[in-house]
Amino acid sequence: MLFPIADDNQDRGSTPLVNYVLIAINVLVFVFLQGLGSNDRFTYAFSTVPAEIVTGRDIVTRDQVLTQPVTGQQVEIPGLQPTPIPVWLTLITSMFMHGGIAHIFGNMLFLWIFGDNIEDRLGHARYLIFYLVCGILAGLSHVFATAIFSGGNEASMLVPSLGASGAISGVLGGYILLFPTRRVVVMISWFFTPVPAFVAIGLWFVFQLISGLGMLGSGSKAGGVAYAAHIGGFIAGLILITPFMIGRSRDSSYNVPRS
Repeated sequence: MLFPIADDNQDRGSTPLVNYVLIAINVLVFVFLQGLGSNDRFTYAFSTVPAEIVTGRDIVTRDQVLTQPVTGQQVEIPGLQPTPIPVWLTLITSMFMHGGIAHIFGNMLFLWIFGDNIEDRLGHARYLIFYLVCGILAGLSHVFATAIFSGGNEASMLVPSLGASGAISGVLGGYILLFPTRRVVVMISWFFTPVPAFVAIGLWFVFQLISGLGMLGSGSKAGGVAYAAHIGGFIAGLILITPFMIGRSRDSSYNVPRS
């Protein structure tokens, strides 16, 4: 599996202020509001719950005590918490929360690598709107995929989802259209090599498709990864990047100061 490390930014002509702010908000929320992932009650209050989005009403469930089958250790799992905002806004709040250090590290690395180039082409305001819209559409993709393929399992509709990966998938969709041949440095095993963006991102998307279809075929949760959100966000980015580019030059060199 290819893992992106960096890309070519030689022609970037502006400072990606919005991208920096997005990364900072994600980190601050994870550290201070989620307590590095330990504050489950905050997380369960502001995550996206498919049943809440479909019904439009806040759902609160009881805490559960689960017993580990091997060790016999009992673990308390908090139930869904009261959401102090309209439940549809969790499609936005969930974009800025993560389930663990590895989760936020991977997402923020992808955003750091690919987001600055999209912001450079779209401009600050358009990039922010593009990012949020892709994230919302990614969240809705997960909600509706869960509703359609849950097989009437109400428990599946109550599983909260969170993370910036849906919005970042939209960034990847825009990137592969605007910069298909740009060199992206990837890690393969322990080797580093540059490959065109359409290879790095294309293989990533193929993996999402295969994993998503495998999840449907097996009926499993595939480790809790919301592949429908990744696929939906990516397709949203592919579709939306062209209208968002209206009035903008496809050559970012216009941002470079001229003597």
